[in-house]
Amino acid sequence: MLYFRLRQERVASGWRNIGLAIVLSGLAFILINWGEPVAYTYFPPSPTITLSPTPSISPTITLSPTITLTATITDTPSVTDTPTITPTPFIPAAIEADFIAEVTPNPDAIFSPLTFGRGIDNDYQAVNPGTVFSNPIRRIVAVYSYDKMQDGVQWSVLWYRNGELLHYETAPWSGGTGGYGFVELDPGEAAWLPGDYEVQVFIGLEWIVVGRFVVEGEPNTATPTPAPSATNPPPATQIPSPTRFPSATPQPTLTRVPSNTAGPTSTRFPSRTPLPTDTKWPTVTPVSP
Repeated sequence: MLYFRLRQERVASGWRNIGLAIVLSGLAFILINWGEPVAYTYFPPSPTITLSPTPSISPTITLSPTITLTATITDTPSVTDTPTITPTPFIPAAIEADFIAEVTPNPDAIFSPLTFGRGIDNDYQAVNPGTVFSNPIRRIVAVYSYDKMQDGVQWSVLWYRNGELLHYETAPWSGGTGGYGFVELDPGEAAWLPGDYEVQVFIGLEWIVVGRFVVEGEPNTATPTPAPSATNPPPATQIPSPTRFPSATPQPTLTRVPSNTAGPTSTRFPSRTPLPTDTKWPTVTPVSP
């Protein structure tokens, strides 16, 4: 019974709240629509003066005289050299004429990005790698890896400085299908001028990879040793030419008379040598008994 009464009280309280809400909503609706006129009936508003805007004089625009520019005649050159922008690297025709390979390149061949350094170690890694190098520089090496290549295809490497071709090499490929490789440029320390350098690698006529690096500072230039000036030799003393003597008249040669030939000398025979005489032996003397 106790819980039943509590439930009934809760239900009755809820209905009361709903009814109160409906009454307040209706009162609010009445006030919004008819509250202001009813209030003005009991509390009439006092009239307020409305300010009328005063007319303002707008300034007139005075047109200023325009300056007429006199056209000047500019000498236009008849021929204008307009550099053509080539966004994609290409093989110059002079280098293409050196192609000798007949193997068709594999379109799936790939090269890694170029890594630049001052040298290369035994593991085909660049020594002192970077993209900015300061003079003095002896050589620059570009290291790469590759895959799916074919022996015999034409491949080319082009070196540029500030857009000008410095060096190139093109030959049939002989490095196998995959691995590591490198190309280098060693023109001498005096040839590494400062600027922006670019290396382009091609397989056939197709551009494969491009790498860039910067050289800073002036290169070492060897000062030439002045050669000793040549000393003029003393003038040669002219030797008088020998005076020819009159040739001797050949005298008749004497004919030798043959000398008497000595006859052979007689050969002496050896003299007879006398033999020694026999020495007599002593006789035996008989002895008496």
